[in-house]
Amino acid sequence: MSRALHHSWYRIAVARPDAPAQILAAEGAHLGEAVAAAEAHSKSYAIAVDLATAAPLGESLRKPQVTVVGEDIDGTPAFRWPSGVLPQLGHAAPLAGARRGYFEHADPKLLILEAMTDAEHVVDLFLGIVERLPSADNLEVRVQDHFEDADKTDVWLTSRVNAKQIIRFLDDHDVDVLHNGHVEVSVYVRAHKATLRLTEHKTVVWLAEERGLEADVKRWLGELAVPHVDGLTTVNKVSHFHYRPAKSKDRKKLGEQLYRQRLRIVASVPRDEAAAVGRDTDA
Repeated sequence: MSRALHHSWYRIAVARPDAPAQILAAEGAHLGEAVAAAEAHSKSYAIAVDLATAAPLGESLRKPQVTVVGEDIDGTPAFRWPSGVLPQLGHAAPLAGARRGYFEHADPKLLILEAMTDAEHVVDLFLGIVERLPSADNLEVRVQDHFEDADKTDVWLTSRVNAKQIIRFLDDHDVDVLHNGHVEVSVYVRAHKATLRLTEHKTVVWLAEERGLEADVKRWLGELAVPHVDGLTTVNKVSHFHYRPAKSKDRKKLGEQLYRQRLRIVASVPRDEAAAVGRDTDA
């Protein structure tokens, strides 16, 4: 009985080589569990997801956790999105141009470089830039309000640290932090009035009030096999779902872990109801 009460069913598209994607029905206590089950069943990777309107026939008889529904008829692009975020099934067609690259956003005051890559390379990209920074002062972990549909975003901050300590922390807690679509991570570089951010949509963004490291950051992106492109096709351009990995901590346990690691909440930002009406979906 508890399984029926606490598990939900999802429709998940998984990529197939030289064939249309396959739609699976998968269940889980949260979306990340269902994605993991679908990927294990298909020996492939998820490319889009949606809530199922009903459990597949036979679920009450304790059939397997994953059921084949049929072929994807929407032509969902096969880009391998980083863990933590997936486009909504049936809405992904505009993302057909998704590819690895970085783009400079026009801004009169800030240097804004945004980079995206696939699931296999996003952590290496973010940590690769952290390793190359001439200095790093603080790590911020922002637990978003769509994590378990909370009414606030909690902003956790370390005391003064260095790049080596930041990398060690992120290596130790990559599943709960870097791969969690409900979490955004920022590294402050105070000497250059800059921030390196892994966003909730799993793009890597460099924001700086000065351009002292501009050439270096662009060179580092090239070294990390991320070329300059004329524009990015990011998942937040369409309706999408955020999720946490199957074996990650829930919001309460994540907060307890951050506290044990000596991060402290420096702000709790109430949900802006106007901003909450958008494309971000917690599942």
